[in-house]
Amino acid sequence: MLQQPISITAISSISPLGSQPKEIWENYKNDNHFFTQKDDNFIAEMSSEIKKEIKTLKQSNAKYKALDNSVLYAIYASRQAIKNAKWEAKDNFGINIGSSRGATALFENYHKEFLQKNTTKPLTSPTTTLGNISSWVAHDLQTQGPEISHSITCSTALHAILNGIAWLNSGMCDKFLVGGSEAPLTAFTIAQMQALKIYARHKSEFPCKALDLSKTENTMILGEGAAMACLELGETKDALAKIIGIGYATEILEHNASLSTNALCFQKSMAMALGDMNPENIDVIVTHTPGTIKGDQAEINAIQTLFCNKTPSLTTNKWKIGHSLGTSGLLSIEMAIMMLENQTFISVPFLKPETPKHIKNILVNAVGFGGNAVSILLSK
Repeated sequence: MLQQPISITAISSISPLGSQPKEIWENYKNDNHFFTQKDDNFIAEMSSEIKKEIKTLKQSNAKYKALDNSVLYAIYASRQAIKNAKWEAKDNFGINIGSSRGATALFENYHKEFLQKNTTKPLTSPTTTLGNISSWVAHDLQTQGPEISHSITCSTALHAILNGIAWLNSGMCDKFLVGGSEAPLTAFTIAQMQALKIYARHKSEFPCKALDLSKTENTMILGEGAAMACLELGETKDALAKIIGIGYATEILEHNASLSTNALCFQKSMAMALGDMNPENIDVIVTHTPGTIKGDQAEINAIQTLFCNKTPSLTTNKWKIGHSLGTSGLLSIEMAIMMLENQTFISVPFLKPETPKHIKNILVNAVGFGGNAVSILLSK
């Protein structure tokens, strides 16, 4: 548990769910998913309306024309987040935005050109480096605070929250913008997931069976998106939610892409986030559960070990919007905040979880390749 809570004063995202809070919430309340097929592969992509807005952003500045979508998504979501938080550039807030894949499409295009011509464009390096995301957001927002980029695979966005909290607690910053951005819907990236044999292959009413422990095949599907949160130290009057606990842990690798059977990293991260709180006070857990047989089961094993016979209500958004890798944890945070605000539990339609009697404390999990788990405890 944190000695002093951290307020989330604003959150903003763009994803297949939309870009405006009302639209996103309405899409959470229905039982429709956002999967389509491209080249016979399932994907979850932005709407045509959002794509038009990203295109407009790209064309609004000559320098932005060379940027990857992962950077443009981050700029778009960051602008809205600080607007909602009423932050100004002169506040010199910090920025920590991460990505698992980074400038995937742009890097692939440059590499293809290199193989054809044995040369590449002058801006290849600066536009494909990982620090490219936070630095361009800082440039766009004209803030002078510290800016950090990192990749800790699928737990990247929640690690950004950890970093932001550390900076705030150190007294080196008053405000921190944290988040993740991912634009992974390229043939090569999907092929990498297929090579691991974890990607969904068959059409069904719900192609991604995240959190369904009865599935007999892996069903992970990639999605795209960006999500940003504005963090401030202490309890602020208009906070959307407060972070009251954080936890993290890393497993010793047995396999490059797998967790231990009982996800020891999750057991440790959740226990750390809970601190002295009675586990029975947790109403909901937004799970990481990417839709793989072993990954989903390992996390549930960890939850059942920690919470024994009184498991909180479980939910996830990956059955609806897929796995946006480095962004996914913050999209889960947004989902949790919306449940807290509306006092409505968003269930998974093909499961029958126990609906919580009230929603006050929500635990959000994320883990990446290598067993880098993070758990964030939110309260209203």
